Amino acid sequence: MGTIESLYEFAIAVLLLCSLLSILQMRKTKKQRKLTWFETGLYRVMQGAAALWIGAFVYIYYIG
Repeated sequence: MGTIESLYEFAIAVLLLCSLLSILQMRKTKKQRKLTWFETGLYRVMQGAAALWIGAFVYIYYIG
């Protein structure tokens, strides 16, 4: 595997980790107060993107 591919996979891992941490933070904020419409949209988009990435990862490496 080349250096660029390694950096690409590392970047994906960092982005996924940041998304998951943001989802957890927004879940905590949601318990304290109502989220704004922007925060709600961002929360849903991040949840959907994380679910799609996990689904694609499982399909590529374990099924396909």
